[in-house]
Amino acid sequence: MTTTTTTETPVLTATGVTMRFGGLTAVRAVDLSVHPHEIVGLIGPNGAGKTTFFNCLTGLYVPTSGKVAYKNTTLPPKPHLVAKAGIARTFQNIRLFANMTVLENVLVGHHTRTKEGLFAALLRGPAFHRAEKASTQRAQELLEFTGLTPKADHLARNLPYGEQRKLEIARALAGDPGLLLLDEPTAGMNPQETRATQQLVFAIRDQGTAVLVIEHDMRFIFNLCDRVAVLVQGEKLTEGTTDAVQADERVIAAYLGTPFEGAPGADEIAEVEAAEAAETAGAAENAETATPPDTVARPEDNQ
Repeated sequence: MTTTTTTETPVLTATGVTMRFGGLTAVRAVDLSVHPHEIVGLIGPNGAGKTTFFNCLTGLYVPTSGKVAYKNTTLPPKPHLVAKAGIARTFQNIRLFANMTVLENVLVGHHTRTKEGLFAALLRGPAFHRAEKASTQRAQELLEFTGLTPKADHLARNLPYGEQRKLEIARALAGDPGLLLLDEPTAGMNPQETRATQQLVFAIRDQGTAVLVIEHDMRFIFNLCDRVAVLVQGEKLTEGTTDAVQADERVIAAYLGTPFEGAPGADEIAEVEAAEAAETAGAAENAETATPPDTVARPEDNQ
């Protein structure tokens, strides 16, 4: 692990981020920063608001209050503008273009860094071909970086599960982000795949991209991160080094299911989850292109 240089301008600053669905509060006044060359973990029990917070950071949700800034510039709540600014993300459920090749998937991720518009594409002049060549070269570099070069011409749907995860990360990196958000990158992985993912995240950090990661695998988180923040019932319970967080009795109690004062009941939690699902569906419908990414399931999920 590296030592965080806290005097550097944070790549991410979230201030007072709150997200309400009607009268239900899923995230309440959460502050969080991520500095360059840092890996930060975001953990918490199921229903703690972690993915909702991620959605607020990436423009999928418009926060009820608070602001999100990238390198001290407040971000507009639009996913494509957040990506263009320098923040990329992956999803808990893999979302790839299943019928496109591995190389084509990564090329799609690079489109936020190309300047050629529809007119240039139609004319297919020298500038277009130079941009196309540069995009292909960058995509090939990322396939080499993630170990997917031998699978460049394979359809995404035919990759093993662990390689699908790698491909989603490669596609996110194709936009050359300064900050990468990973939503449960080891979900469903076996121990070997999890170790490979850990090494890949270290390599991403070493190349200069800061990382914010949600994960339920505590061993993975505590072996990976420089700093960890804990969400409980939508609020930040604590934040600190991995040693400090592991020793915090409040964190232990939260994971053991010990109720806090004012803890929501099962019915209230279900209401929040339903509201989140409805909000996500509406946002996705507005954000999708004419050919939306598919959710690629692990092969055994279809059995």
